[in-house]
Amino acid sequence: MKVRFALFALLVISVVGAQTPQPDSYAQPVDVDRGTAGLDRWLRALQTRASIMMVTAHPDDEDGGMLAYETRGQGARGILLTLNRGEGGQNAMSPDMYDRMGLVRTQELLAADRYYGVDQYWTRAIDYGFSKTREEALDKWSHEKLLADAVRVVRMTHPLVITSVFVGAATDGHGNHQVAGELAQEAYLAAGDPNRFPEQIAEGLKPWTPLKVYARVPSFAITPQGMYDYAIDKFVPVRFFDYVNEKWSAEKPSTNIDIAEGDYSPTAGLTFQQIGRAGLNFQKSQNGGVALPPPGPVGSPYHRYGSRVPVKDQEQSFFEGIDTSVTGIGSLVADQPDYLKAGLAAIAGQVKQAASQFSADRPGAIAPVLATGLHDTVALIDAVRTGSLPEPGKSNIVFELEAKRTQFGRALIASLGLSLQASVSPDKEPTGPYGGQAETFTSAIPGQSFKVQTDLVNEGAEAVNIVSTSVAASDGKAWGISMTDAAPKGVASRQDAKVHFAVAAPDDAAITRSYFARPNDEQPVYDLADEKYRNLSLAPYPLAASVTVEYHGATFELSKVVQTMQTVPGLGIVTDPLVVAPAISITLAPSAGAVPIGTKSFAFSTTLHSNVKGPAKGTLKLNLPAGWTSVPASIPFATGRDGEDQTVTFSVHPDSVKPGEYKITAVADYLGKQYEEGYVLAGYTGLRHYPWYRPAVYRAVGVDVKTAPGLKIGYLPGTGDEVPDALKDLGQSVRTLAASDVTQGDLSGFDAIILGARAYAVRSELKSANNRLLDYVKGGGVLIVQYNLQGFDKNYGPYPFSLGDSAAKVVDEGSKVTLLDPASPVMNWPNKITEADFGGWVEERGHGFMGTWAKEYEPLVETHDPDQDPQRGGLLLAHYGKGFYIYDAFALYRQLPSGVPGAYRILANLISLGKNGHQSPVAKAEGKRP
Repeated sequence: MKVRFALFALLVISVVGAQTPQPDSYAQPVDVDRGTAGLDRWLRALQTRASIMMVTAHPDDEDGGMLAYETRGQGARGILLTLNRGEGGQNAMSPDMYDRMGLVRTQELLAADRYYGVDQYWTRAIDYGFSKTREEALDKWSHEKLLADAVRVVRMTHPLVITSVFVGAATDGHGNHQVAGELAQEAYLAAGDPNRFPEQIAEGLKPWTPLKVYARVPSFAITPQGMYDYAIDKFVPVRFFDYVNEKWSAEKPSTNIDIAEGDYSPTAGLTFQQIGRAGLNFQKSQNGGVALPPPGPVGSPYHRYGSRVPVKDQEQSFFEGIDTSVTGIGSLVADQPDYLKAGLAAIAGQVKQAASQFSADRPGAIAPVLATGLHDTVALIDAVRTGSLPEPGKSNIVFELEAKRTQFGRALIASLGLSLQASVSPDKEPTGPYGGQAETFTSAIPGQSFKVQTDLVNEGAEAVNIVSTSVAASDGKAWGISMTDAAPKGVASRQDAKVHFAVAAPDDAAITRSYFARPNDEQPVYDLADEKYRNLSLAPYPLAASVTVEYHGATFELSKVVQTMQTVPGLGIVTDPLVVAPAISITLAPSAGAVPIGTKSFAFSTTLHSNVKGPAKGTLKLNLPAGWTSVPASIPFATGRDGEDQTVTFSVHPDSVKPGEYKITAVADYLGKQYEEGYVLAGYTGLRHYPWYRPAVYRAVGVDVKTAPGLKIGYLPGTGDEVPDALKDLGQSVRTLAASDVTQGDLSGFDAIILGARAYAVRSELKSANNRLLDYVKGGGVLIVQYNLQGFDKNYGPYPFSLGDSAAKVVDEGSKVTLLDPASPVMNWPNKITEADFGGWVEERGHGFMGTWAKEYEPLVETHDPDQDPQRGGLLLAHYGKGFYIYDAFALYRQLPSGVPGAYRILANLISLGKNGHQSPVAKAEGKRP
C-alpha cells in the first residue's frame, strides 16, 4: 500500500490551469449537503459549466440567498472574493479585535460559505475601520494592487459571470463597499487582457475573459434632496458611474434580472434565501446571530453593466446567451477536433442519464453511469493535455474538465454512501455499550510522536476497492509517517476500513499560523509570509488523509484534514483540525499600556502556556530597558500537563519613567530553546478557533497621568475590550461585575461604574436593571456608558437622548477635536486635558455619537470627519441627583490597549469625577446635532 510523505495538494492553479481542491477541513458536511441533498447538488453541477464570482468588501456583505440559488439550485460553480477580513469591525461575541478579529471573521465566513456553496478567496487589503469614501479606501490600499489581486482570482477560477452586491456609488454606504463595486467591473475588463498584470502570466496563469458583469440594484429612495448616503449622513446628488462603459447616470440602475432566491429546494427542505441566511447566522460577531426568515417569494434584483454575448434587456438567468452545457466547453477553442466533440457529447449523455435515473431512495443506482462519466472525463483530459490544441484554449478546456472530474467524484461519493474520517488517535479507545468518540490533544508540537487513524465508511449497497490510503504533511518537511496496519484492499457494503498511522513531527515542523501579517495596526495591507498561499483563506492545516477508491473502472479520492476531539460544555465532543504549536507559548495582554510618570515599581504579569505532553520545567525572564530591573530577575516555571497555563508576575523597577515608549520582552527557556512569542485562539464557542501569534513584547508608555486616590471601580463587560487592564495600569482597584451585581448587589461602594462597549446589546440584565444604575448615579455614583447602537436608543439615560436614525460615527482618527468648555472642571482635574490629548489615536474617533439630547446634558467636545456636520454627541455629561452620568462614544476601548497617552488621561478624569470638588456647568440649551 502506498503511503505518501510529500506536500499534499494545495488549491492552486498550475500552468495548464488544472485545479486541485484542498482536503476538506470540516469533519462533517453541513445539513444541506447530507444524503440525497448533496447528491442532488452535484448532479445539478454536472449538467452545466455555469460559474459565477461575487465580489464583496467584508465578510457578511455577500448576497447569500442568491449564491445558494445559483450553486445549489442552478448547479453553478460559485466563487466569493472578499476584499478584506473585517479587521475593523465590532465584536459582539469575543474580545478579539483588529487582526484577531480578522481571523474570527475569516472562520465565520468559511462556515457560511459551506451553505452558499462557494470557494473563498481574498485580497491583501485590511479593514482599517469604517471608511466613508471610495477615495480614502483606494488611497490606503492602492488601486492597482487591489485590482491585481481581483484579476488574479478571476484568472485562477475562470468565472463566466462576475457580480457584486455593490455598484461603486454613494448608495453602497461605505468606502470599502464602493471599491468592491468598482473592482468587480474593472476586473471584468482587465482579466482577459494579457497586457494587464503580465507577472501573473509569467507565474503560469492564463488570461480569462468573463462574459458578463452585474451588480445588485441598490435599495434607496430618491427625494427632492437627492439620495441619502449613510456613510456621511448627508443627501447627495443621484449619480452612478458605469465603470465598464465609462459613463455617468442620474438615474437608479435598472433591473435586468430578478433572482428568485425565495424559491424552494425540495432536497434541502428550505428556500434558497433560508439557506443563505443559515450561512449568515455563522457570522455572529457582527450581528449576534440571525433567524431564518419565513418561506415565501423573495427576489434579488441585479443590473447588468456589461455583456460580451447578445442579450435582451430583461433576462431570466445570469447565464442567458451563454452556452453553459457540457458540450459548450468546446467553445473555448475556435476549431474543435472530432475527439473533443465526441468526448464532450459522451460525458453530457452520461450526466443526462444519471440525472434522469436519480431516485432519492436508491442513490446508488446511478453510481455505474457516474463511474463511466468520470472514466471518460479523465480520458478526455489526458487526450487534451497530450493533444495539439492552441493556448489559451487548451488550458481553459482542461480547467473546466477538471471541474467536471471533481464534480463526478463528489457525486460518486454521495451516490455510493462513502465518507472518510481522519483524526488523532485517543490515548484510550472509547468503551461502553455506545462507543462514541474520545478526547485527544488538540495541538502537536515539533518533535512529537503520536498516532493518526483513518476510517473509510461505506453506507451504500456496493463494495468498492481501495487503491491507496495515506496521510501527508503540508509543510514539505521530513515528517515520519508509516502505516501500522495491513493495507485494506476494499470495503464492503455497510462496513468500514480503519487504518492506523504512526506519525513523528520533525523538529522543524511548521507552526500553524496565518500566512499574512502586518508589523502594526496602522498598515492597511498585509505582508505575506508565503506567496504560494496568496488569495487563499489560510495556510493548509498540518496533516491530511487521502483514500483513493476504485469503482467500475473509475478512481476518485476522498481527502480530509486530520481532526482532534475535545469536549465543549453545551456542545459535547467538538472536532477541530489538528494544529502544530510551539512547546511553550508566552502571551502578554494587552500589548501596550501606561506607566504613570514617577512610578517606582509596578507589577508585570505574563502567561505561559505549555503544549508539552507531560511535565515541563524551565525559566522565565524579562528583557528590560536599560537601567530597569525586575524582582526576581528570573522565575522558574513548572507545568504538569498539556494545555496548562501558568501566570508569572514580576515586580518591575524603572530607574525613571519619562514620556515615551519602553519595550519589555518576556523570554522563556525550555530545554535550551528560547521562546519569545505566543498565541491566543481567536474565536468563540461554536466557531472554529484559529491561533493568532504575536511577539511577547509589551510597549510600556510613559504617561503624565494622575487619578484620584483610592478609587473603587466596577466594570461590566460588553462586547469585549481591555479597559480593566488600563484601569489597573493607573493603579486602580477594578472589580468585574456579574449580572447578579447589577440586578441585586449593593452598588453604592463603587466610586465609578463603567459599562463595556455595546453592553446594552449583549447584557440582557441591563434593560431590566437600568433603573438600579440610575439610582446608583442619583445616590452619588459616576456611571460611564461606553458607546452603544440603535438598540440603546430607548431613554436609558436619566434624561432623554437619541442616537437618531444613523448613529453617527467619526472615523478619521486625526480629526480636529475642540473642547467646548476648556475651563470645565472635567477637563482640568486631576489632569489638564487639551486638544493634544486627542493626538496619536488609532483607527477612529468613535461610534454611536448622540444625535439629540436634553438640556441637562453638557457636551464636552466637538469633532467631525471632512464634509461631516460637527458632532457634539460624543462625550456627554449630566448631573443626576448627587452623581454623574457620562455617555462616551469616543473609542477609548481601542486607544487604551494601543497605549495612547491621551486616552489614559481622559479616562482618569472621568473615573475621578466623583472626587472632583468643583461643580461642572451644565448646558442650558437643548443639545442638538447641527
